[in-house]
Amino acid sequence: MSSHTDQDPSRVRPAVDPDLAPAAATAARHRGSYARPLARLCDRTAEAAAEVLALALPVDCVCCGAEDSVLCGACSRKLRLLTLRPFRAEAQAPALMDVDGSVLLPVVAAGSYRAELAQCLLSFKSHGQARLDAELGRGLARALHAAAGPAQGLVLVPVPTSTAAFRTRGFSPVHLLLRRLVRGKDIPEFTVADALRKTVPPARSRMPPALPLLDRWRAGRAGDRSLPGGQKGLGRGARTRRVRGSMRARSGLWSARVEGRPCIIVDDVLTTGATLAEAARALRAAGAIVSGAVVVAATRPPATSDVDAASPAVARMIGGT
Repeated sequence: MSSHTDQDPSRVRPAVDPDLAPAAATAARHRGSYARPLARLCDRTAEAAAEVLALALPVDCVCCGAEDSVLCGACSRKLRLLTLRPFRAEAQAPALMDVDGSVLLPVVAAGSYRAELAQCLLSFKSHGQARLDAELGRGLARALHAAAGPAQGLVLVPVPTSTAAFRTRGFSPVHLLLRRLVRGKDIPEFTVADALRKTVPPARSRMPPALPLLDRWRAGRAGDRSLPGGQKGLGRGARTRRVRGSMRARSGLWSARVEGRPCIIVDDVLTTGATLAEAARALRAAGAIVSGAVVVAATRPPATSDVDAASPAVARMIGGT
């Protein structure tokens, strides 16, 4: 009698290669398909609505010009890479550094003002592409978290836009980005306070109303802050003179109170730092504790590569911990 371990070779089933096996009678369902009909219906309805919207309001990528998207997938990835590592940027802003090299106001930038980040910011601010707030907001949120570190209870104070710029754009870029982050609960550990407002410096009120055109041109060449217009193209001294005394803390029954509270100033672009320095002056005059500033982009990238803003030293300096 044979052992129970012995098997009849004719009854042993040979191993079958799965790749050579015949196809099943019913094909397997693709992993990307929805199991529920309602989910499939919603997805197809959204795709149809997007196609109709693209026909009614055609859009192109603001960076490369690809059709049917305000920012294509490739450019969106490049933008995320540009804002992936926030860095300290005050060393390249003359108005934020003392003559002995000490830091007057630490600043963290989400990225350098170049390539896709510069194009997206320009389109967002000046060309009415408000849908870019989600992409730019993610970079700003990373910079805010890197600047604050473990600190809690910080107040974010946006830099106010000028009346002329608000009339032209219809919105304030910094306020819109922060509103997006608050609505999406991306910065729950922060409090946003619209504590600053623009004022007319005394020198502007002394401007003669009938100043000859030639004198106005000469004053503009000298960087007179009493002249209307933006700061683009002005040097450090001209920018400083132009913004000096242009901000003050809001007052009134419903105004945000910043006295004795640690604040971080938020702006879109850092150039010479004159605007941030003026905002810090106005907040300190109101009794606020200005811990630092955060910007979406800095026009002058740092000279060194070791600029990670997430280090504990940086977080302690800006967060005040």
